Amino acid sequence: MPAPKNAVDVAIIGAGPAGLTAGYLLTKAGYSVTILEKDPVYVGGISRTVEHEGFRFDIGGHRFFSKSKEVVDLWNEILPNDFIERPRMSRIFYGGKFYSYPLRAFEALMNLGIFTSTLCMLSYAKAKAFPRKEVKSFEDWVVNQFGHKLYSIFFKTYTEKVWGMPCDEMSADWAAQRIKGLSLGKAVIDGLKRSLGLNKKPNDGMETKTLLETFRYPRKGPGMMWEAARDRMVEGGNIVLMDHALKAMRFDEATGRWNVQATRGDGEIVTVNAAHVISSAPMRELASRVQPMPASIPAAMDLHYRDFLTVALMIRSEDLFPDNWIYIHEQGVKVGRVQNFRSWSPEMVPDESIACVGLEYFCFEGDGLWSMADDELIALATRELAMLGLCSAEQVVGGAVVRQEKAYPVYDGSYRDNVDVLRRELEARYPTLHLVGRNGMHRYNNQDHAMMTAMLTVRNIEAGERVYDVWNVNEDAEYHESGTEGEQAALASERQVPGRLRAA
Repeated sequence: MPAPKNAVDVAIIGAGPAGLTAGYLLTKAGYSVTILEKDPVYVGGISRTVEHEGFRFDIGGHRFFSKSKEVVDLWNEILPNDFIERPRMSRIFYGGKFYSYPLRAFEALMNLGIFTSTLCMLSYAKAKAFPRKEVKSFEDWVVNQFGHKLYSIFFKTYTEKVWGMPCDEMSADWAAQRIKGLSLGKAVIDGLKRSLGLNKKPNDGMETKTLLETFRYPRKGPGMMWEAARDRMVEGGNIVLMDHALKAMRFDEATGRWNVQATRGDGEIVTVNAAHVISSAPMRELASRVQPMPASIPAAMDLHYRDFLTVALMIRSEDLFPDNWIYIHEQGVKVGRVQNFRSWSPEMVPDESIACVGLEYFCFEGDGLWSMADDELIALATRELAMLGLCSAEQVVGGAVVRQEKAYPVYDGSYRDNVDVLRRELEARYPTLHLVGRNGMHRYNNQDHAMMTAMLTVRNIEAGERVYDVWNVNEDAEYHESGTEGEQAALASERQVPGRLRAA
């Protein structure tokens, strides 16, 4: 029987970190691969770098740090000569004052005042003595961990701004994943050491570098990494189809292969025939396009996403502040976080006399913020930056808006059950369909975790069976705020690389 037209070994949906990691590794292993990416210009997904009049914007800020040696080695392999090391600095803006993040104890005490600081410690003591017994929500988890007063100051406002929902409706899974391992006692002790300069260790007269102090970053933004991965794929004879949105996919029982249809920007339908499909598309989107439609489609439709947009402002000033980013906990403004692109890399900003910052607004696709005209958003960002005291409106000389749909999978009370139902059905019916990445698995994975799910998926394809359970990647991970890059050797990281499901 002749091979079908457009036949490949693997079709990949999405050219983000997970999709391109899989495509790159499969190309190295000699597989034929086609990637379908709906963006007409950029690869990298949320890790792409957008360019506007010579200014480059990172969508959300992406540090290149991982405790997995395999991931670090792959970054170095794909982009061997373009990493720079950058100082890490971030602060919280609350009540008109800046708080260093991580905590500096004396600074926090002075900013909050003795009365509020005392209330925080009493509230913490109460939470430890009388914890909430039934922990279901984000609020329950954080109050038990830090006390209600600290929760209300440093968690509630910002979290609700990011997610657009009350903290008592968010799953405790979110807190357990992102805040796990953070202890108030340890934070205070570490803050005292930092405040007194006692956290320095001898190292030829220099302070030991950790994640808290520095990080690596591609000199022109994270898009460099994924553009390089794409180029290596293409050089290896494989294909990345831009401006191709997933339309439908059907498994042919007779041939054991997939027919994947994508709609090109001009409306033409393109079909790829593949033995395997790797999907980093949102689970809700994927389920609605699999034919016949899964029985678990109601669960898929109950999965939700949070979108956001970045308003980049060009400001006549050599620099406005030294931070990489600032968390905005103020209730009087809509902005949630402010990025300083020159602090990420000087090469992101081409004019030394112009600072470039990105104000991030968290929203839902189609709501008031999302639907505002670009010039209205630029005016809003200009007003709010002035309200925060970071610049005057007269200094702003330009702006651009970048919208990012489905940036964050929402961890509401039902998400885990919905994901489990959909996952079980898809895996049972379609052994050659592989879900990877943040949206592909509806899990708030960091970039390196998303890559690891792809790396293990490639091994499963090579083995011809599900040898590794990719769903265990990041299941018990601590958020990356400490440690040494690449400290865990290949296949030895209990946090990032699950053991084999069965002997090979």
